[in-house]
Amino acid sequence: MFRKKGRFFAQEITLSESIVRALKCRECGQEYPIEPTHVCEFCFGPLEVVYDYEKLEGKFTRELIESRPQNMWRYKELLPIDGEPKVGANNGFTPLIRADRLAKTLGVKELYIKNDSVCYPTLSFKDRVVAVALSKAVEFGFTTVACASTGNLAGSVAANATAAGLESYVFIPEDLEQGKVLGAAVFGTNIIAIKGQYDDVNRLCSEVAGKYGWAFVNVNVRPFYAEGSKSMGYEIMEQLGWKAPKHVVVPMASGSLCTKIDKSIKEFIKLGLIEDTGTAVYGAQATGCSPISKSVKDGTDMIHPVKADTIAKSLAIGNPADGFYANRVIKESGGWCEDVTDEEIIDAMKLLAETEGIFAETAGGVTLGSAIKLLKSGKLPKDESIVLCITGNGLKTQEAVINEVAKPRVIGASLKEFDVLAEADGVKSNS
Repeated sequence: MFRKKGRFFAQEITLSESIVRALKCRECGQEYPIEPTHVCEFCFGPLEVVYDYEKLEGKFTRELIESRPQNMWRYKELLPIDGEPKVGANNGFTPLIRADRLAKTLGVKELYIKNDSVCYPTLSFKDRVVAVALSKAVEFGFTTVACASTGNLAGSVAANATAAGLESYVFIPEDLEQGKVLGAAVFGTNIIAIKGQYDDVNRLCSEVAGKYGWAFVNVNVRPFYAEGSKSMGYEIMEQLGWKAPKHVVVPMASGSLCTKIDKSIKEFIKLGLIEDTGTAVYGAQATGCSPISKSVKDGTDMIHPVKADTIAKSLAIGNPADGFYANRVIKESGGWCEDVTDEEIIDAMKLLAETEGIFAETAGGVTLGSAIKLLKSGKLPKDESIVLCITGNGLKTQEAVINEVAKPRVIGASLKEFDVLAEADGVKSNS
């Protein structure tokens, strides 16, 4: 047992249920028990979940994984929960699409879309991280959960908390897209809008977490929350036929997804599930909020905070918590970074929709738009397999394209009027 904020939580980890060893500081290496904490007491570095992989050798096989239901928990031994998930049992395992029409347009040999715009239940990859974070929060004994969010996380926390019978609070910037505000409010959560940007919201949430003792998924439960992103990487490799792509392009806000995709690949290699073919990881940001991209391009590992100014609000984190680590993953893997303007984001959203029938939110426009620039510069080869990570649904950010698409042409309910329209379009009858 251990004590936290005047309450006791049962720690029920057994070797048969979990291979999680500890929380470990990413800077000084100090290890901590599995508790709701996220910062090293010695150097204030971030904490990360570490595992005893040896306990899975020869046991965690392709056959075992394939025998399980098609959701993110088919990889549960590599996710930091005890036994079965307490929240989000059906989340994950989204489609990997062979994007041949888009590939032809871009002149690419082999292109795939990992489409988390249809992730269950709230149409973004955040359902993965929230399922892990809230499952862990329930294990710790919390009854109130919360988050600081640029949009998608708010909706996911609200939905998954409601389904699990948990009280929830979501803190958001006051200028968030209405689709995302509604996407949280409909679940009956407590929405707190903050005057300021995401970084202001996040600072407040750290203070609230300390005073009220709630489980903030991206504060005191962050080490567990972040691990949920690995499931996207696991699925990509399984869906590619148990191999890693040569190149993967990932949108970056905090930079966490970028690091966890890389971690998932290294874990599968370590466990003998795939061969090491050398995957390069590429980061994508909006030009109006691109501190990680700038650091990579400048050849430095220093992340200089910026004031976000972009339509890609889900990526608008000016002081990214995992920026340094994303920078390192990109460089060490042989990848690169790119960033795109608001206009390029919109163009890419439309291109993805018009070629592959996928309506992605603005972050998807950032991923594809950055990939296009990487291809043009030669940083991203056209003759090797590429996966683009699409993380959210375009129905959440309709404001970005509502004035950029064709408006309906209005006619009366008359065949004669339609004939006039068809003739103007050069349409001929098949009869």
